[in-house]
Amino acid sequence: MRNKFKLGFLPTRRVFFSQEESRLERDKIIKRMRELAPEVELIDLHGTCSDGLLVTENEAVAVAEKFRAAGVDAVFAPHCNFGCEGAVALAARSISRPLLLWGPRDNSPEPDGTRLRDTQCGLFATGKVLQRFGVPFTYIVNSRLDEPVFGQGFVNFLRAANVVKHFKNARIGQIGTRPRDFYSVIINEGELLERFGIQVIPWELSALVRQAKRRLAARGSELIEEAESFGHVADFSACPSDTALKLAAIKLAIDEWRSHEGLDAAAIQCWDSLQDEFGVTPCFVNAVLTGKGFPVACETDIHGAISSLMLQSADLATQPTFFADLTIRHPGDDNAELLWHCGPFPPELAAGSCSVGRHFVLPSHAPGTCSWRLRDGDVSLVRFDGIGGRYSLFCGEGRIVEGPFNQGTYGYVKVENWPLWEEKLVRGPYIHHISGAFGKFTPVFREAVRYLDVNLDLPLSFGGEACR
Repeated sequence: MRNKFKLGFLPTRRVFFSQEESRLERDKIIKRMRELAPEVELIDLHGTCSDGLLVTENEAVAVAEKFRAAGVDAVFAPHCNFGCEGAVALAARSISRPLLLWGPRDNSPEPDGTRLRDTQCGLFATGKVLQRFGVPFTYIVNSRLDEPVFGQGFVNFLRAANVVKHFKNARIGQIGTRPRDFYSVIINEGELLERFGIQVIPWELSALVRQAKRRLAARGSELIEEAESFGHVADFSACPSDTALKLAAIKLAIDEWRSHEGLDAAAIQCWDSLQDEFGVTPCFVNAVLTGKGFPVACETDIHGAISSLMLQSADLATQPTFFADLTIRHPGDDNAELLWHCGPFPPELAAGSCSVGRHFVLPSHAPGTCSWRLRDGDVSLVRFDGIGGRYSLFCGEGRIVEGPFNQGTYGYVKVENWPLWEEKLVRGPYIHHISGAFGKFTPVFREAVRYLDVNLDLPLSFGGEACR
């Protein structure tokens, strides 16, 4: 993540219900949040509301100012009793960050028939008012703090908000132009900036080569150490003796550039200028950088880099993504597909040993490609793309299964109904590139798109409409 995730804590109460009961609920919620997400920084109402609970619209103005100044990434507005729908809506509209709405399930009425909170009743009111104010929100069904529905919903919201945080105003590096014949990776750079605040930062491939050659000629200790570390990751015995040094020079040059530019991800023209000018393919470098939390997409696919960044953010950057071609159908399973590329899958995701060798398709046959298989497990596959001013995010889930050996990095993904996937992907606006990660993240993206001008596209039916 760019920096620590900040959550604005906006508990609310109505004055004519029990103040003491509301305070108790507030404290229970704080304790549970710290259990579920100890790494998240909480920004509370201290200094703006007398008892740490939002009551009036005047307080809402002060809270919004505080949260904006603190730079919160999202807001959680639990109703500790009926709550104040107008105050919540005013604050949420002004803060303009992903909003989570929830309230604890009410206890049984007191022996004398009175009720202390009426929380669920207030949630109905707030949901309507938020819509009146044009505020999108995420909702967890009225439930108890210790129930899975709350815990899963809360963490899912944090993940979705993290996707929004890293998608909006992302800085994506572009190393070189797209390959000559790859019309499929054409993007509208101006539209990405105008619609989403996404900046594309170009870097000429010749500049990368110059930087790498300088490092290689200097033979500094940093270069030597980096090359030696590569040898601990993969077997380079099939490559010329200087391959690891050349790849280390490329990796260090990109690292320096991404740090200087403050980049979140990148896309590189991985063939064939680098092979001609420097004698290697960058596949292994792409794999290592992606494994370190800096996704690098192949073939100057900017939308692919954005896809990987979104997926990495959905997992709170706890594990690397992988960038694949959707290549061929499994020869023995109609519902499985080959995920493949020349070598950008992070070695952290490999099943078994890793090796680096020469390219087996491109005429140069330059070294730097990788050879390993993805480990087994559940995966999510996503693709952010657009055409004609309309942007969509495809998201599907499957499982890595056994299949015939392939050169390069690969794995076969088995899904529920591949023909439905194929129909959706061919009709687009998608291409043969897709980003993957281990885990199930469809629920995260269902919430994330509420806050983005992007449709969620699920492989549910032929010709079905995009899910919002």
